[in-house]
Amino acid sequence: MSEESLNPPAEHLADQPSPDAEEPSPAAAPAEPAASAEPSTHSTAATLAAHPKVHATYAGAGVDISSGDRAKQRIKMLARKTFNKHVLSEIGGFGGLFALDLEKFPQPVLVSSTDGVGTKLKVAFELDIHHTIGADLVNHCVNDIAVQGATPLFFLDYLATGKLREQDSDTVETVVRGLSEACRANGCVLIGGETAQMPGFYADGEYELAGTIVGCVNRPDVITGEHIEIGDCLLGLPSNGLHTNGYSLARKLLFEVAGYGPEQYVNELKDKTGAALMRTHRSYLSVIRKLTAAGIVRGMAHITGGGITENLPRILPRGTAAVVDLASWTVPPLFEHLQHLGNVEQDEMLRTFNMGIGLIVVIPAEQVKKAKAVLNRANERHCIIGRIVRGDRRVIYN
Repeated sequence: MSEESLNPPAEHLADQPSPDAEEPSPAAAPAEPAASAEPSTHSTAATLAAHPKVHATYAGAGVDISSGDRAKQRIKMLARKTFNKHVLSEIGGFGGLFALDLEKFPQPVLVSSTDGVGTKLKVAFELDIHHTIGADLVNHCVNDIAVQGATPLFFLDYLATGKLREQDSDTVETVVRGLSEACRANGCVLIGGETAQMPGFYADGEYELAGTIVGCVNRPDVITGEHIEIGDCLLGLPSNGLHTNGYSLARKLLFEVAGYGPEQYVNELKDKTGAALMRTHRSYLSVIRKLTAAGIVRGMAHITGGGITENLPRILPRGTAAVVDLASWTVPPLFEHLQHLGNVEQDEMLRTFNMGIGLIVVIPAEQVKKAKAVLNRANERHCIIGRIVRGDRRVIYN
């Protein structure tokens, strides 16, 4: 419907009786009934006659299909580099086809997860750094299914931007290259995705990024935490930094409260602000595989949004709780400086940031020595950060 049909011209409004007009007197002659006139078409016809014909296009509305197609051709090549013999489809179909290896997974359970990068993207826009964002997303999703014992199979991304300019096509390609490289590093296929142009929805040069991963595990090997027992030990593995969570608060404290620039070196951080914030969310897949192969894992928690406080209870069975010793690891300078800048309460820090621990593995006390040997052979830093006690599925800090 045209705007004109919703907003008739002023002369049409003048024909309507005013709400304040006096009622006609009883002596007044009744108005002649109007002939059954056809509804006026003046609004549409006159408007069309007054303006030359315009041939509207999708590109004129801000969606350049040709530019989008060129970007997709470049993306296809990056995705194909991740393909393996189980992929039965090409990029561009209505859906990705993947043949499950039933010899490797005779009792298959599919495990899936969806996530995004959050406001870490704002830092990427500010610094014009886009090659690591893909790895942030893939690694986050990989960890979420790996803690349940799953092997990653394939990944799908969703990337939405505003008007797709030529420089934006380069950015999209850079982001997808990061996705492709991270998929290959984690042994999964970038089987498809969506690149959407939404002019007017996103500012120039900005985009949204999210992804879905699907993995598989044999039913007897599913890890849920149901076998965790009182007396088990909590083994913590370090994070690289914020990973992909807590950026709204971190950006406010560093850029607004402290007034730092993204390229400014900060002594307390021992790094430039932007570099400290853009450290890549690490993948724990390799070390998880080594620990599960040793048969010593009772549960694992990926420490993301909500920190240890909210993520560790997700795997605790009824009747148990976790005691975490805050003195058992050194909190990285970034978190300490954030707490200082905002005078943030300790409880708030612990349920917002990972505080330097990106993965918690629950190990039977008698298997701790074996677990340490596995991690030492893998050159993986770790520390015992607590234990399982009787309780009501919560974290207790001492």
